Amino acid sequence: MATQILSIESTRAISREFDVTFLHHVATGIASAAPLRDLLTHVLEFASSAAQCDSCFIYVLEGDELTLRASKNAHPDIVDRLKLKLGQGITGWVAEHKQPVAIAQNAYSDHRFRLFNELPEDRFEAFLSVPVLSRERVVGAINLQNRAPYFYSDREIKLVSSIGLLVGAQIEMARLESENSHLSNQLETRKLVERAKGILQHDLKISEQEAYVRLQRQSQQNRMPLRDVANAVILSQALREKAR
Repeated sequence: MATQILSIESTRAISREFDVTFLHHVATGIASAAPLRDLLTHVLEFASSAAQCDSCFIYVLEGDELTLRASKNAHPDIVDRLKLKLGQGITGWVAEHKQPVAIAQNAYSDHRFRLFNELPEDRFEAFLSVPVLSRERVVGAINLQNRAPYFYSDREIKLVSSIGLLVGAQIEMARLESENSHLSNQLETRKLVERAKGILQHDLKISEQEAYVRLQRQSQQNRMPLRDVANAVILSQALREKAR
């Protein structure tokens, strides 16, 4: 009997040691990942290692919508496009209430469930969703799913939830940096387009609107970003002036 108790205690000690080591590994890996895309890739790896799963999704809160930003399985048509309102579906409920939800089987029968035909995972049996938090503010959700019924243990739920707590601030910071970078690129593109329009107006004696339409047409016909077309116009003028 004493040997059995000792064996149970040893097993628990090993499990606790693994959990601490795992979470330390998560924290170390997350701290070194700055760009949002790289950061979410790390989170996918850690969450998939924390509990058995056939699928893992990460949703990031942007405004009042949760956007699917990363997936363990390839879904190029819906990643960055699929959006949920807070409170919508199981994931939206988790984000709204800041509480995990674990369903061992028939997840699609849950009254909070919402079906997306583009996601084969929506027909999986088991579902675990945990909130991603930063200073008690929700910034996203991590979802794990299994094809067959699967009972998520308390340990697995706590591990995945801990990941959600550890990465929340980093995801929020990376998202803000990504948004700032996007806004900066938009501003730079606007400046280049304005400059290119001025060149076309001067060279072709056309209106500002006509110049913009020409830039747009070139962008569509050559399947090039408007910024690249504007850059080409500016470069062409610079070469002409240099040749004079």
